[in-house]
Amino acid sequence: MSLKYRINAPVSVGQFLHVLHQSGLSNRRPVNDLHAINGMLRNSNLVVTAWDQNELVGIARSMTDFHYACYLSDLAVSQDYQGQSVGFNLQVLTQQQLGEHCKLVLLSAPDANDYYPKLGYQPHDKCWVLPRTEVLSKRAYSSAMS
Repeated sequence: MSLKYRINAPVSVGQFLHVLHQSGLSNRRPVNDLHAINGMLRNSNLVVTAWDQNELVGIARSMTDFHYACYLSDLAVSQDYQGQSVGFNLQVLTQQQLGEHCKLVLLSAPDANDYYPKLGYQPHDKCWVLPRTEVLSKRAYSSAMS
């Protein structure tokens, strides 16, 4: 097996969906909303991919300023390629694109919580997520400020 890794190579919505399904990540992504999937791909500014000939088998999709922080939003590897360092290589190549002070930030899938500390990631207890169903309001702001 000779995989090719690429930086910011074109990825179609179909290829992205395929690797999300093959990796098991599809149950945590809006795979039935093609507009959202397309937007996720098109608005990422750093995408590192792994290819077995013409088949996308791994993706690390990020948004970054390249100097301070890089949010690694998706790290997906097809099940047939898991355990072969593909995910590790995608992270290494992602990190290599970043400036010397730029940190990688990610939210782990529940079953991957034991994986990231082994690579050197440090847990952060001050991460907050605002679901889209929650609407910011002045009243909430006022109570937060008191």
